[in-house]
Amino acid sequence: MGLTSDLLHFLFPTQCVGCGEILVGGERQLCAQCLMDLPLTGFAPQAGNQAERQLKAMADIEAATSLMHFGRGEISQRVVHSIKYHGNSELALMMGRQLGIALQGSGRFGDVEVLVPVPLHAWRRLKRGYNQSRLLCEGIAQVFSCPVVGGAVRRARNTGSQTHKSPTERRENVAGAFSVVRPEAVAGRHVLLVDDVMTTGATLAACAGVLLAVEGVKVSVATLCVA
Repeated sequence: MGLTSDLLHFLFPTQCVGCGEILVGGERQLCAQCLMDLPLTGFAPQAGNQAERQLKAMADIEAATSLMHFGRGEISQRVVHSIKYHGNSELALMMGRQLGIALQGSGRFGDVEVLVPVPLHAWRRLKRGYNQSRLLCEGIAQVFSCPVVGGAVRRARNTGSQTHKSPTERRENVAGAFSVVRPEAVAGRHVLLVDDVMTTGATLAACAGVLLAVEGVKVSVATLCVA
């Protein structure tokens, strides 16, 4: 298998998602330099960090963190787009593991019991073929030792892209968009709600709100990036 892998790499060299350079040695997805250049936030151990303050203003969450700052034209954007639009499941799992390591070492998320991905609408899930937030959860679970609970929350309607909407429009767009369809899977538990990018926090707050309506649920939030 090693010889076959080396031959395939020689014939079809893999490029770094961040800079486009050919990966060498044991590099996977990102070269060593791009790994060093990732715009990490350091939020995980920080109570009252930017993401946490933003979300606590909208929902009664316990804690929140984001692994990276999102910058247009930057490595973080290329990572997100590769995961979100190009089906790069290996990169999603890899970045999920990095997020899980940050959570594990923070001292603030130790009582989280289940991981819940922010759901896609069924139409968009069918069109894309996967939910990037679920892939991130699976990566987190490889190091954070919490089960992934898929299908606990449903996106009841297709809200479309939030990208070009104002903060007020984003809140209105996701109002009533989510419902809990498997309350028994989360009742009485501390849920970690996971998504790829947090911008205004409207989507995460709406999703957290329906989870918090279930008896005994506590919610924390983790995202790959914060804009």
